[in-house]
Amino acid sequence: MNISWKKKQWIAFRLSISGNGRKKAQYLKSLNLFKEFGENNFWYSRVVPTDMELISVHNNVKVATDVYFCTHDVLQDLFNDDPNLGGEYTRYSGEIVLYDNVFIGAKSTIMYGVKIGPNAIVAANSVVTKDVPEGAVVGGNPAKVIGTYNDVAEKRLQYSKSKCASEE
Repeated sequence: MNISWKKKQWIAFRLSISGNGRKKAQYLKSLNLFKEFGENNFWYSRVVPTDMELISVHNNVKVATDVYFCTHDVLQDLFNDDPNLGGEYTRYSGEIVLYDNVFIGAKSTIMYGVKIGPNAIVAANSVVTKDVPEGAVVGGNPAKVIGTYNDVAEKRLQYSKSKCASEE
């Protein structure tokens, strides 16, 4: 399903004027353009993914600002225009799946053919080129496992408790 350039511009405009990630997620869900778009999601990115029909977003997924979902490459154009190569090359693409309880950090890039989670965290500015295992925290370029979901949750809980105690 290809959506027009004009429709993509309208979607990008709507995403850019709302500062509420939950409302952005509800708007994207209402468009019914993703392969799947679950419940209780948060979408802060203003970037409009191409080929949304190749992206599955399960439940309780949080996407930070300026996350890029790369569902295809354009190598076919390079190869088809190279007079030294023979054959007819077609566009390569792949699905992206974000399972339940996933966080994608700001300015990350998620490449085609990748499955993330469940219970996974992608650190900011990461480039995810391979599947992220359940319960993993990944970061870097290319993204590698750097921790666990439960460790991050425990650290954040301890921070929250200390913050609340200091405010009393």
